[in-house]
Amino acid sequence: MTIKDTPEEWEIRATETPFVGNKTSVRTDDVVMPDGHVARRDYQVHPGSVAVLALDDAGRVLVLRQYRHPVRHKLWEIPAGLLDVPGENPLHAAQRELYEEAHVKAEDWRVLTDVYTTPGGCDEAVRIFLARDLSEADGERFEVEHEEADMELARVTLAELVRGVLAGGLHNNCLVVGVLSLVAAQNGDGLDALRPAEAPWPARPFEA
Repeated sequence: MTIKDTPEEWEIRATETPFVGNKTSVRTDDVVMPDGHVARRDYQVHPGSVAVLALDDAGRVLVLRQYRHPVRHKLWEIPAGLLDVPGENPLHAAQRELYEEAHVKAEDWRVLTDVYTTPGGCDEAVRIFLARDLSEADGERFEVEHEEADMELARVTLAELVRGVLAGGLHNNCLVVGVLSLVAAQNGDGLDALRPAEAPWPARPFEA
């Protein structure tokens, strides 16, 4: 048997949107269960995100430290951001985020992994890219604001990040998934066997 997620949609008897925010909203659906009962499910509707695991020639990962108010922590993360426009090409969004948050560009891009962050309560889908052959971006730095104004940047070895993840010291979803996926790829078929940067993404279809 092939272990693979499959699309499926159960009958929805009623739906409403009790909250609409700046970037996300909350939806309530009355869903018909397999036993015939109707259950109410509340979940966050999210535009989707991209994240970038940027790996330099010395084997270090570009990480940033940022305050995250919902969890009351400063978290070490990899560059990431929302898909600002429906149907936006995720590669273009990832290149933008790497430039804006780290003032870095990359010549080699691959898809590292695709995940649903919290499928029990949110429809957010994230595509995590691997970016290599890094260099300083041209032009002036992007002007940051809000939480990003306090952001710290660092380059950390992959081994140190793995130790931090397994010791329970690093918690950001994209960093954890990205780092462990990178190690798995290195120990498997190799980084050049990863999917191309423009690989289809059914969770968030886009124009090439």
